[in-house]
Amino acid sequence: MTGKLLRKPTGGSGKVHDITPENAGWGYVGFGLYRLKPGETASEATGSTEIILVLVEGRAEISADGRHFGELGERMNVFEKTPPHCVYVPAGSTWSAVATSECTLAVCSAPALPGREAQRIGPEGITLADRGKGANLRHVHAIAMEDRDVADSLLVTEVFTPQGNWSSYPPHRHDEDNFPEMTYLEETYYHRLNPAQGFGFQRVFTEDGTLDETMAVSDGDVVLVPKGHHPCGSPYGYEMYYLNVMAGPLRKWRFQNHPDHDWIFQRDKG
Repeated sequence: MTGKLLRKPTGGSGKVHDITPENAGWGYVGFGLYRLKPGETASEATGSTEIILVLVEGRAEISADGRHFGELGERMNVFEKTPPHCVYVPAGSTWSAVATSECTLAVCSAPALPGREAQRIGPEGITLADRGKGANLRHVHAIAMEDRDVADSLLVTEVFTPQGNWSSYPPHRHDEDNFPEMTYLEETYYHRLNPAQGFGFQRVFTEDGTLDETMAVSDGDVVLVPKGHHPCGSPYGYEMYYLNVMAGPLRKWRFQNHPDHDWIFQRDKG
């Protein structure tokens, strides 16, 4: 099961991740990642999916759905923690990118109907917010969560976890279509480590024990979360970043904490 949930990059350049609902074994989330050198290009048709392009690092000229957005991107290293430049691309269209520096471009996708317009998302309106406290403190860029009407299905956010801290913690799940108590959302985690030779841990597990996998993640790995709880830990000396993509039948994020560990959340919010 670990081999299915932990996806290693397929190389050092070009399209190094290509996760689709078909090869993930689920119904909604897709995640691709390009690593481009200056002058290199990437382009795709969206088909029946909507896309949010996230310039994780570097700069590129972006065109989408017949619109040219010019050169986007500002941070050259993701751990600068400046807000990302992103572009929404509707279903039934195309997008293209021409790298103007070394560039890491994430392609977040989920099913959608045509009708929306291509638009730039951020860096305006995206601020770094604290979540949690103590060794559970992390810093969040809410790129396209439900409070921003920028997509039909996609929810996208990025999180910086300080060295020695926990994230996506206390353990929580969103694997039942039972709004407003919970929403069914598949999720991917694209991990980065600082320094890059570091490692982190992510556990994906259900309360009944039918799924229970703990994975050591390296810089550039992706973890799939089809169901269950999914906390992350970052060892002392190594800062962790992850880009989350979530999607399901309803574009709302409602989760429940693990009953054994909810006391931590209740104590900290008091």
